[in-house]
Amino acid sequence: MSTYTPIATQTLGSAAASVTFSSIPQGYTDLVVVCNVRTDQSGSSGTPQNFSINYNSDTGSNYSTTTLYANTTAGTALSYRWSSQTEGRIGASAQTSAGYFAQTNVNIQNYSNSTTYKTGISRSGYQGQYGVEADVHLWRNTNAITSIILSAPGLNLAAGSTFSLYGIQVGNAAQKAQGGNIVTSDGTYVYHTFTSSGSFIPNAALTVDYLVVAGGGGAGSDGYNGYGAGGGGGGGMRSTVTATGGGGSLETALSLTAQAYTVIVGAGGAAGVGGANTATNGTNGSNSVFSTITSTGGGGGGGANTNTANVGSNGATGGGGGTANIAGTTAGGTGTANQGFGGGAGRNRDGVSSYINAGGGGGAGAVGTSGGNTQLGNGGAGVATSISGSSVTYAGGGGGGSFNLGLASGGAGGGGTGGEAIPATNPTAGSINTGGGGGGGNQTANPSAAGGSGIVIIRYAI
Repeated sequence: MSTYTPIATQTLGSAAASVTFSSIPQGYTDLVVVCNVRTDQSGSSGTPQNFSINYNSDTGSNYSTTTLYANTTAGTALSYRWSSQTEGRIGASAQTSAGYFAQTNVNIQNYSNSTTYKTGISRSGYQGQYGVEADVHLWRNTNAITSIILSAPGLNLAAGSTFSLYGIQVGNAAQKAQGGNIVTSDGTYVYHTFTSSGSFIPNAALTVDYLVVAGGGGAGSDGYNGYGAGGGGGGGMRSTVTATGGGGSLETALSLTAQAYTVIVGAGGAAGVGGANTATNGTNGSNSVFSTITSTGGGGGGGANTNTANVGSNGATGGGGGTANIAGTTAGGTGTANQGFGGGAGRNRDGVSSYINAGGGGGAGAVGTSGGNTQLGNGGAGVATSISGSSVTYAGGGGGGSFNLGLASGGAGGGGTGGEAIPATNPTAGSINTGGGGGGGNQTANPSAAGGSGIVIIRYAI
């Protein structure tokens, strides 16, 4: 079943150089543009005027078009090919005094993907010496289409011209909303999974469950070879199914209406930037958002240096504490109630090299382990939920860096493994779309790792 959903309509009250549809929702499969248009050029011979499209305000030579049209006067069919154009041809428009408007439909396929060039197919019908036209245009750009500009180059579009934009979602009869990178059904629920930002658009009033996981924190930097940096905290987790983050009570399902709801999938935080005698914390992960629900990014891990060890950053979960050539321990960052737990403390050198074990980042389900004399700073565990139809764990903390005790494990739920100085072993990043924290490094040659991006999953009953 294909569902057409109106997005926007414009009717010109006076002549205009162009018409723009901006902030196009990203939750559909395809787009359809329906136009009834003529230009302000005088004349009534019926000779069509070029009608064109631009995407995302791109006026570079990135368009090509192949055109077929029928000349009804001569009874012939003709074709043309244009390449390296500054707009895509989508048909024709009538002259202002011709007494009619030319009609054009444009189908734009797979407009919201970010991996392929964009293709549009258009069909036009108009009176006069030319009768019908079909065009295929290509925009040589992999960006998702977020805006469309319609124009008749060199002319104004005349008053009374109308332009409508529709979204198409191809799915099954059980689907009651559009949006998401992956839409599936198990016969009981429909699941909309967002691995990148977009919009969730119910067709009518709808009650939904959700999982919102923020980006994991990046691990701290090691500004001196051999001092372990703290692991990044897992992203904040809020869920209405199975369990939620921070040991809290399940969230409450949302009652939605037929409108677009913003979905933001938070990016993982960057690792701290290493350098001689520099100790910087990793960057906190970015928040993830669905409607009124916000999950906070995981805290960055604490940086490490010869005489300076940084406390892990606070966030939905806390980053692990870094280490240095000083006495005692360095605290991990704190977490946020109902989203995640704090990071573990880092164990400083105290003159004994084997004591250098940074703290693990906190997870949505457990505190990060503190480094000890013989204890690795493992990342805190995440939380498992079955909102996707099977049990999956999210938002594990990253392991802290170690000198020579081994590799601190990342918490279940995408947490990255901590690195080791001897033998030299690189840490690993938090897994994408899990909100896992990044693993902490241990020398400038083996830098710390970034956190993983978050995820949003929405489900509703069939």
